[in-house]
Amino acid sequence: MKHLLLLGFIAVRSASADIDWVLESTAPWQPRDSQAEWVFKDQLWIGGGWFQSFQEPPRDVWSSANGRDWKLINSNAPWLHSDLAMSLTFQDRLWIMGGWYKGRLPGHSASNQVWTSTDGAAWNQVAPGAKWSPRLAAGLVEHRGRMWLLGGIEDYYFGNDSSLKNDVWSSADGKEWKLEAPQAAWSPRAYHQSVVLNDKIYVLGGGNYVPNYHSKNDVWSSSDGVHWACETTSAPWAPRLWFSAAVYRGRLWVLGGWSKEKDNHGDVWHSTDGKNWQRLETNTCWKPRHEHSALVFQDKLWLLGGHARPLSNEVWSLTLPADWKP
Repeated sequence: MKHLLLLGFIAVRSASADIDWVLESTAPWQPRDSQAEWVFKDQLWIGGGWFQSFQEPPRDVWSSANGRDWKLINSNAPWLHSDLAMSLTFQDRLWIMGGWYKGRLPGHSASNQVWTSTDGAAWNQVAPGAKWSPRLAAGLVEHRGRMWLLGGIEDYYFGNDSSLKNDVWSSADGKEWKLEAPQAAWSPRAYHQSVVLNDKIYVLGGGNYVPNYHSKNDVWSSSDGVHWACETTSAPWAPRLWFSAAVYRGRLWVLGGWSKEKDNHGDVWHSTDGKNWQRLETNTCWKPRHEHSALVFQDKLWLLGGHARPLSNEVWSLTLPADWKP
């Protein structure tokens, strides 16, 4: 075991022969990134995403009970803005909202539509236009019986930093939205991640892509979505966009991503509090990538798809032993 002492925290890098990523399948869905992802009715689900910037985004929906065998549920869902949309399982339903349409093509747009489904096949538009401005790449979590939407960007390829948001909205039904914080304490950003651990919402990293690239590795937490505490201004994982995050075994997990300085990242980090982070080293791991899906299902951490140069349709899983201690 190697120990790396950093100011303000300790980052531990460890490799264990009995902890490895397993390639479960090369799925039948077309390789992609930026897709919606859900765990719903004891299955893994993906929907939509991005193939390239000069065509409309896909609108297919797939599910799997084991990560190996996949079923096409809907080849042409009614929502259009499926690139970097926000997705969530809430009140025993699938939800997808916001997102980007048509890449760099004429007529491109962001959305504030809210869609929901009980089966992934039939979709209902709950809100033709939510109170929050049309946007993509925001955070979306469930917290205290409500959905919470955090930040994002209003214009993907063509907006500047004024298009970035740090507002916080919540809703109990997807139709009526309450502005909880017009300007949260964390700086305006997109391509970040939001998760919930121990009754706190966490906002991690992110920044902006074009025209003014900047990336962050700060971590913020809040119990009420209004009052925020900075857990660290600089986590040991490098600043990045387009990464994934999850909560697994009582820990925050950060996986992969992209930065202008490095290109794709392939590292995995975990923390119990957002302040103290440890890196997980395994003998087998997926190729560095960005805009992949990270989900927790059947007591495993799953990674699906993403841009690994080229786009990927791989499905990987990681199982920690019951007695695992970092």
